Formats: sequence, C-alpha cells, structure tokens
Amino acid sequence: MRNRIVEASPHGDSEMPITALVAKSALKSGPLLLWLAGLCIAPSAVAAEPSGRDLAHDVYKGNCLACHRIPGDRSAVTLATIGPPLVHLRERFPDRAVLRAQIWDPTTRNPETVMPPFGKHKVLTEAEIDAIVDYIYQY
Repeated sequence: MRNRIVEASPHGDSEMPITALVAKSALKSGPLLLWLAGLCIAPSAVAAEPSGRDLAHDVYKGNCLACHRIPGDRSAVTLATIGPPLVHLRERFPDRAVLRAQIWDPTTRNPETVMPPFGKHKVLTEAEIDAIVDYIYQY
C-alpha cells in the first residue's frame, strides 16, 4: 500500500492515494496550496539552459558537427568537411555580431549556402544562438 494514507471519513476509515488527498486539500485551501505544490515541483521540472557546447553538439539543435570540425574541442569528434573548420574565429570574425548574423541567417552573405538559417527559421532561439557564438568564439 505504497503512496497511500489512511484518512478518517465521516463514513469510516478509507484509504486514499496521496495525489487525491493533495487535490482534496487544494479544494479546501485554494490557491495557496497549489502555489506551494508548484514550489515543490518547479526545481525538478525546470531544466537548465543548455550550454553553447551542448547546443553545437546536439543533432536536434545546432548540429554544428554535421558540417564543421572544431579542432580546439577534443570532444567534438567528426569527419565533417562540408563547412570550414571552426578555428581562429576571433580573427575571421573580429566583430562577433557578424558571426552571430552568419549563424542567424547565412543566406544574407551567401544565398547559395547549404548552412541552414538557424535564427530565421527558428531552429534556435536568440539565447541559443548567443550561447553557440560564445562557445565557438573561443576557438
């Protein structure tokens, strides 16, 4: 009888699941109890923002390694040669806003590129693009 508690009722003792008891209490206590329950759930339900490295390596988000090598990151294992290697980016893009714009929509500089416009097509959020720029700008 895990996750069950016994509650006395006017009609005798009955067993009630904890979730049902919380719901029953919420009806009595109103919004305060629901707010408190949310505080208990929120820390485990809220995921931390992924790092630029995580996004760049994620095949469902940045997926930079599908086309680019990142020689400065030993964990970035790929044989990709479609795009240029992501090295010396501070020299190649002295203005990091230009690098960010390249990731946001590379078709503005090269309409024939095969690189997807990650920002324009909403593959990545503004914050995710910034995180990826921070990550690759160090190499």
